[in-house]
Amino acid sequence: MKLHDLKPAEGSRKNRKRVGRGPGGTDKTAGRGHKGQKSRSGAGKGPFFEGGRSTLISRLPKRGFNNVGTTYEIVKLSQLDAAQGETFDRTALELAGLVRRKNRPVKLLASGELTRAVTVHVDAASEAAIKAVEAAGGSVVLPQTQTTEAQKAE
Repeated sequence: MKLHDLKPAEGSRKNRKRVGRGPGGTDKTAGRGHKGQKSRSGAGKGPFFEGGRSTLISRLPKRGFNNVGTTYEIVKLSQLDAAQGETFDRTALELAGLVRRKNRPVKLLASGELTRAVTVHVDAASEAAIKAVEAAGGSVVLPQTQTTEAQKAE
């Protein structure tokens, strides 16, 4: 026996009922009545349609808080220490595999140790990360919009 000889058991597979396709599809109107929107293929307004009035979900009061905060791509000091190079900007971080999503800003966090001097261009950084990079002899370059306590002290 070969692969092309395999067939399903007799009676185990049935063709689907082709509804609304002429007399062959369970005859004439196929249980849909005559004309109108509900008789058409792909018809219907969906489960939340209420005849044109406001749906129940839009009439109920809304509660709670929807936090639309910034989601960062995180880079840790230990990752920078393991990566090759002296200067890390967005493209260098992507090439090193430290940043995956291109549409998110990059933030540097002080997780791990940094044993060499590096220059890092990121969108945000924690104060501890900035201090750790500067203690190792490197620098963190941030956009002009973010000012930290470490920068204000200088």
